[in-house]
Amino acid sequence: MRRYLIVDDNRDFAENLAEILRDGGDEVAIAAGGPEALALARASRFDALLTDMRMPLMGGAELVHEVRRFDPGLAALVITAHAGDDALEAARREGLLAVLPKPVPVGHLLELLAAARRDGLVVVVEDDQRLSDNLCEVLRGRGFAAVTAASVLETERLGPVQPFAALVDLRVPGGPDGEALLRLSARFPNLPIIVMTGVHGEAPLPAQGFFRKPFDTGALLDAVERLHAARPPGAAPP
Repeated sequence: MRRYLIVDDNRDFAENLAEILRDGGDEVAIAAGGPEALALARASRFDALLTDMRMPLMGGAELVHEVRRFDPGLAALVITAHAGDDALEAARREGLLAVLPKPVPVGHLLELLAAARRDGLVVVVEDDQRLSDNLCEVLRGRGFAAVTAASVLETERLGPVQPFAALVDLRVPGGPDGEALLRLSARFPNLPIIVMTGVHGEAPLPAQGFFRKPFDTGALLDAVERLHAARPPGAAPP
């Protein structure tokens, strides 16, 4: 049995989704807005948070940010009718499992909720947008959330996240080969890092995996799975 927190000022939508989830044997708590959701999240441990973006008093981006202060491992999904919202970009920097449009594709949402993992955030540093998007998509398919950077500078602008692993291209704009890896290692001591590269030579330390492009995505995902499984039970990310 899993436990979900649904936050939406559209009570009918929240109740309908909750009924579907409860019919499947899961527990669901509903909040009409951010302040109520924060109180529930402090009082109980949930497997995933689903929130609307635009709500009175507190938007979804602020809610995710505040929840991550005391429960950084909670998987978070956002639904929105405003894909270009600046607040949505702020929410993405927190490391979302998914951003879903309105009207919500319920079948896909149920799959994401069922797969969502606590403490499952991965940093992806890759300047090839297509590859970065593909990696994020396959990670989501395994229940992992992702936060991305496409340059050395962007690794400095990541939100206050707590990843359990990173996938890092050695050569990204803004510095010499390996600079993004070194900065991540400095920011997140002991963070397991998997290197992805088309650059010839040995993998620099620290690295817990080395994949030369083009690589087998399945093998890369298996390496991520091993890193997640190797974490001590109940441990917080580094």
